[in-house]
Amino acid sequence: MTRPADVALFSYGTLQLREVQLANYGRELDGSPDALLGHRLIRLADRDPNAVRISGAKTHMVVRHTGDPADRVPGVVYLLTAEELAETDRYEGSDYGRAELPLESGRRALVYVEPEADG
Repeated sequence: MTRPADVALFSYGTLQLREVQLANYGRELDGSPDALLGHRLIRLADRDPNAVRISGAKTHMVVRHTGDPADRVPGVVYLLTAEELAETDRYEGSDYGRAELPLESGRRALVYVEPEADG
């Protein structure tokens, strides 16, 4: 029995690329546009080589909380299965944390965010 795709995930970067979706999930995802408020994109200094190989992108971004409602990160909400979320965690690796956040539409979704600083 196939599990339902019921995990909402907000993507603002390479997970929107067809080749990344096929490599991680074996399928293309259907999504709906949305945005994350109070955050802005920052560039990751170094990125896991496997993620760079899969995406083909040398530059990867992460969202940082600013609290400024004028800061807005556009993206797409996809529905994943629990297994696909686990694949996404492997793809994103330790470069990201994950949080459930409210989006501009009012819905909530998991978002890969800048990891919390230790200490």
